[in-house]
Amino acid sequence: MSGRAGSGLLGPVTGQRVGNRIGTAQAARPGWERMGQMVEIEQTALPGIGLRHEFTTRSGRRIGIVSHRTGRRDLVIYDRNDPDRAGESVTLNDEEADALAELLGAPRVVQRLNDLHREVEGLVSEKLPIGENSPYAGRPMGDARVRTRTGASIVAVVRGAHVVTSPAPDFVLAAGDLVVVVGSAEAVNAVADILAQG
Repeated sequence: MSGRAGSGLLGPVTGQRVGNRIGTAQAARPGWERMGQMVEIEQTALPGIGLRHEFTTRSGRRIGIVSHRTGRRDLVIYDRNDPDRAGESVTLNDEEADALAELLGAPRVVQRLNDLHREVEGLVSEKLPIGENSPYAGRPMGDARVRTRTGASIVAVVRGAHVVTSPAPDFVLAAGDLVVVVGSAEAVNAVADILAQG
């Protein structure tokens, strides 16, 4: 770990937080509920730096992610006795941030989708394969225009042992991928046809 209290994320002398708080919201993602409560995430603008998102764990530890405009990410664990001071911070590049997100999120993707399926009537989730003859193998996912054409959403792509959650439109699909789609049964069937036939 690197970066002790106040290193680049907080005021240089006093350790006070910088930036203007622009909103506090409860996370609405399925699976974030804890003991009947939602995890509250605070977002703070850091002028000239980027954004900081913070939440407090059930045990009382405060954790933050600072997203720099340069693309760098800092994982911050605040001092237990002074929540305004960073006790430890770890700097992550894009690849490391993606790896951490995958490790934390991948095992829960299917569980969250199944929970959501049970909670929302008429909503289904399916893993649809990208075959070797799919017109979208080797092409950006956005080319399929799935949401525009069907109303369903691609929420993840499973590639071997790896899960890419919330893939961007420029994510290139490959033969053998499993595309996780959420929507009505009719919409999901339509996505299956699109991925298979175009």
